Amino acid sequence: MRIAGRYSFNKGLETVQERYAPLLEEIEQIIRRIDASKCKTKTSKEKTMSGRLLYSPKGMNDAFRVLFSQKGWSSKRVMCEYSAEFYVNGYKPKPMGRGAFRQMDFVKDRLGVEVQFGAYACVGYDVLAKMPIFHNLGIIDVGVEIVPVKGFNYKMSTGGSSFEQCVWDLEKRGVSNIDIPVLILGVDA
Repeated sequence: MRIAGRYSFNKGLETVQERYAPLLEEIEQIIRRIDASKCKTKTSKEKTMSGRLLYSPKGMNDAFRVLFSQKGWSSKRVMCEYSAEFYVNGYKPKPMGRGAFRQMDFVKDRLGVEVQFGAYACVGYDVLAKMPIFHNLGIIDVGVEIVPVKGFNYKMSTGGSSFEQCVWDLEKRGVSNIDIPVLILGVDA
């Protein structure tokens, strides 16, 4: 794979280059080492592209997971303890089972990385909610979001995220005082 786009949200590029230059080089090496052709394994069942061979988001995520772990990056998970204090009129929730959690794909030296080949709403959640939460919990200081560019996105299942959509959303939203610096990397096969 290759990096086809870079977007600096809240000075993300500048902050990563200044404070995490060696880790940024690791991330870029990992991206270059991904052989996307090995992930073109999903036969579409969607009406608009039935039978077409597509890139598998799961296969690409697995490839990233292997390479990041080889470089000493690890996934971080925090358990969610939901409060019952906001229920009204005596509402009693059903037990939730195994317990809820939030997870950051990769963390090393307080730099967090999310790889998102899934639904477009997840990119906004990663950048605007999950990364600030992990920052507030003292796990990361800065984030990197890896998403496909639109041309690559067309070769996957519909409904996926794209670099261009992410940039447009963030540009139109603007930066808030709770946002952390995030570098958005658009990748292509």
